[in-house]
Amino acid sequence: MTANRISVLLAVTILMVVAAASPTALAQTYTDLYDLGTNAGDPLLPAWMGLFAQGRDGNLYATSQSGGAFFNGHQYGTVFRLTPSGSMTVLHSFDGPNDGAFPNSGLTLGADGNLWGTTPSGGTVGFGNVFKITPSGTFSVVHNFNGNTEGSAANAPPVIGMDGNFYGTTGNGNNAVFGTVYKMTTKGKLTLLHTFDGITRYPQAITLGLDGNFYGTFLGGTGANVNGDVFRITPKKKFVVLHAFTGTDGQNPMGAIIQGVDGNFYGTTRAGGTGGTGVVYKMTPSGNLTVLHNFANDGFGSTPFAGLVQASDGKLYGVTITNPGTSFGVLFQITTGGSYSNQVLFSNTSGAFKGNSPQVTPYQHTNGVLFGDTTSGGTGSNGCNFCGVLYSLDATLPRFARLVYWTGTVGSSVQILGQGFTGTTSVKFNGTAASFNVVSDTYLTATVPAGGTAGNVSVTTPSGTLASNHAFLVVPVVTGFSPASGPVGSAVTITGSGLTGVTQVKFGAKSASFTVNTDSSITATVPAGAKTGKISVTSPGGVVMSKLKFTVTP
Repeated sequence: MTANRISVLLAVTILMVVAAASPTALAQTYTDLYDLGTNAGDPLLPAWMGLFAQGRDGNLYATSQSGGAFFNGHQYGTVFRLTPSGSMTVLHSFDGPNDGAFPNSGLTLGADGNLWGTTPSGGTVGFGNVFKITPSGTFSVVHNFNGNTEGSAANAPPVIGMDGNFYGTTGNGNNAVFGTVYKMTTKGKLTLLHTFDGITRYPQAITLGLDGNFYGTFLGGTGANVNGDVFRITPKKKFVVLHAFTGTDGQNPMGAIIQGVDGNFYGTTRAGGTGGTGVVYKMTPSGNLTVLHNFANDGFGSTPFAGLVQASDGKLYGVTITNPGTSFGVLFQITTGGSYSNQVLFSNTSGAFKGNSPQVTPYQHTNGVLFGDTTSGGTGSNGCNFCGVLYSLDATLPRFARLVYWTGTVGSSVQILGQGFTGTTSVKFNGTAASFNVVSDTYLTATVPAGGTAGNVSVTTPSGTLASNHAFLVVPVVTGFSPASGPVGSAVTITGSGLTGVTQVKFGAKSASFTVNTDSSITATVPAGAKTGKISVTSPGGVVMSKLKFTVTP
């Protein structure tokens, strides 16, 4: 990613947060929505990683690694649905040998409207799988891991890459395999991108970065990697360790890392730091890491297994599993500058049944409310006492629109989640009007317009305008150029789409001066030193090259 591309995108995303942030502290309401174990077949003991996803229908979906129906005397976990009002429904109970066991991954919403996740074990091969499930509960296994070259113990759901494929990790393997990073088509064809060899080992979740690469963590290895690391991997398999934790700045990063709207990455470790029980950290894309908060036995939480969510107020929210001497865990808030505060002290005493030991990252619904679950606590008693709760925290945070994926070419369809869409009058891509189709009150599609540039997508509804929580990147397309040859100093017209936001044109390795005529046309001047080769254009949406070579003549 070029410096121009980064600066343009960061300027856009920072404006998005500033516009959404509330200038003063607002009231908040914690609600115990459902005590797990209340009914037979409930999800039980939901734990790390357990990521929530919002569906097109406005409901939330996640997994539990325990509970569900009994198969041969065992419960192998569930996929469940939670409505914003607190109604819970089990959509699928895993049976172990056939469709997988103990799913602790949580889920990702796919472009097909289905929910995608993984199991760490079970399935027909026995080493876990990737699965998908419809919002109504139709379940299918997409790929079974072989346990050897492909790895095993997938602990996180796959994520969508800019090319529309899924990318994910397995956490371990056999023989010389200590985890993998894979690419998978929607049909289940899997390609290995990287194998962890023991010097580095046990990768956790990955996240898609603004540059189209993937960022993640692994728990440990040997030598400098013994405390765990943060890594980057490109879709073309280039793997780089960005930061090796030393112990004093953290140890064992288990939660999923996220990229903030400022372009930096944020995460947690469950151990290490000056207090010995974990940290919250900020890391630049180049790997420069700063500890924002050290957890210790001080009443402000301890041992975060979960990662962080950046909410629509621009602040980060997370949970810890313990809080010695004070409570059974904490839901906390921290700013990107490191200002920390407790929001909820989890407790199961004196009738305050707020659950115990949360291990799952809070999830912000587009209605602004935070949702999550706890591993224990609550009042459920149907065969399992204190088996966790599903909860919400309404801190009156701004509502917003969520992009299912955030790159596309002019003319492509973009999926948008939210609420109150019925009666929508306008959808704009960074101020450029787009055609749209309201599918339901919680889901619409829009067509990327000619002239659209990198920036937030806004949806104007009868109750107000919702801004997307992520910038959309218009991917440029080059279809041709004319003339096919010419000397230095001559003019060349480049045609395509999505060219309005182009920041650089190159003839081979040489940058050229250029003028954007329209969204489909650029005029560039062949630069001094240019040699025969392809022409490339760069915008915040990516770098694309012409199919043919331009011939530089004397």
